[in-house]
Amino acid sequence: MQPEAILETVLYADDIDAAERFYGEVLGLNVYWKVDGHTVMFSCGRQMLLVFNPDVTEAQDGKSDPPIPPHGARGPGHVCFRATRAEIDQWRERLASKGIGIEAEFEWPRGGYSLYFRDPAGNSVEFAEPAIWGLQ
Repeated sequence: MQPEAILETVLYADDIDAAERFYGEVLGLNVYWKVDGHTVMFSCGRQMLLVFNPDVTEAQDGKSDPPIPPHGARGPGHVCFRATRAEIDQWRERLASKGIGIEAEFEWPRGGYSLYFRDPAGNSVEFAEPAIWGLQ
């Protein structure tokens, strides 16, 4: 057996409201569910992007409802969104219009293009063509 796809991706941020504004207003993701100070969850196509406050999730005891085990991470994480080259060009313009600086962008030696920037928590966010992984 092998998993078919990744269902959810998790990033961590101390300021859930800032994460909600960034991923909602800048990237246009729709909020699926929010728990103030704890988490904000976004739908992204057939997948979910979850942003948790690590101070809260590290303190979970697995006895809450639902019984989620403790988890968390410190330091910048990374998420990459699939995009075509034309979409990456549009994202570059949108990010610039929102005052968000591009950290790096380049053509990969094996094919495909990537553009990197940071969210308010310092997480690395990327838009990339699937070709960087040999995918269509």
